Amino acid sequence: MTTRRPKYITFDCYGTLIDFRVAPAARIIFADRIPGERMDAFCADFAAFRLDEVLGAWKPYPDVIADALARSCAAWKLRFEPSDAARLYAAIPDWPPHPDVPDALARIATAYPLVILSNSMTDLIPHSVAKLGAPFHAVFTAEEAGAYKPRMRAFEYMLDSLGCGPEDIFHCSSSFRYDLMTAQDMHIANKAFVNRGHEPPHPSYGSHEIRDIGELPSLLGI
Repeated sequence: MTTRRPKYITFDCYGTLIDFRVAPAARIIFADRIPGERMDAFCADFAAFRLDEVLGAWKPYPDVIADALARSCAAWKLRFEPSDAARLYAAIPDWPPHPDVPDALARIATAYPLVILSNSMTDLIPHSVAKLGAPFHAVFTAEEAGAYKPRMRAFEYMLDSLGCGPEDIFHCSSSFRYDLMTAQDMHIANKAFVNRGHEPPHPSYGSHEIRDIGELPSLLGI
């Protein structure tokens, strides 16, 4: 794994630990406006606009969802209703963890403190953390950091709050674009790419590829 034992195992939350069902939710909401054969393309555009929306100054995540959805609708020449975004955001607290997560996290927690760095709101994240079934040493949100991943400021906030350096953490995420590319730029050498199938692997970024969190304990030597 590494020549230096990490002090913390840090995780992205949505997509990595929690089954981030934003695309299925969008499919339901727009089923009467977009033909089924074009829905994949719409969801891909919505994902791209969500990423673009978090690259600037921080704003509440409901606004990120609403603005990204409005831009997607404009690109597709569809009507946008604010209630669509509100409905999607309201569904997030009910999304469950991936099946492989709770038992693996509980095992890892016997050997390492667990930490979450999430593009979430401080009043939203507890609903998801409670479903993970493991004790977390700390949970940091974009709202607290004043910045969303992939901005370095989010990672800087986590490291400063933990009082450690990049060499002291092992970061796990299912996203290169939101997490692992920035982690590489910040000299976080110990990384795991959880291949959930929504982004392709990028071996040049030096991450261990695992299929799910169930493979992480053995990678950590537990």
